[in-house]
Amino acid sequence: MIFDKIKLTDAFVIELEKQEDGRGFFARSWDQKIFQEHGLNPKLVQCNISFNKKKGTLRGLHYQSTPFQEAKLIRCTKGRIFDVIVDLRPNSGTFKQWYGIELNEHNCKMIFAPEGFAHGFLTLEDNCEVFYQMSEYYVPECAKGVRWNDKTFDIQWPETPKILSERDSNYSDFQ
Repeated sequence: MIFDKIKLTDAFVIELEKQEDGRGFFARSWDQKIFQEHGLNPKLVQCNISFNKKKGTLRGLHYQSTPFQEAKLIRCTKGRIFDVIVDLRPNSGTFKQWYGIELNEHNCKMIFAPEGFAHGFLTLEDNCEVFYQMSEYYVPECAKGVRWNDKTFDIQWPETPKILSERDSNYSDFQ
């Protein structure tokens, strides 16, 4: 795995190192020791899959509050998405800054969002599948979110979302 630091403190884009031959390729997508060596939370307790039928579907921006803040490792395993993380840690040097990247089934990239980050994505084509690994269990009382188009963050989405849940549409302004 190749760990590329990005502009947000403690966050990384991780690229799979493919070992290719005539059959295809093999790559490691998770290694607890390597994550520890990079100072990242190596605890994984839950994995989820999000399948999205239509292009223009937006999910997010979601996070869990204390004491169940979660780190996330995100990869698009089918289709293409524009993935966004936002640093919501008040004591961070990159507080309220965002980072976006295209993740797709071909580029073999993942994004690591540490605890205290919000996460969301926009599908760039039909039939997208996103695989998440999380460091905490889902706790409904701690499930929070910020609005995808909140002016506080000024996220530059590649296109206007067409499909959102009622919950994601109605988050209030960031406080």
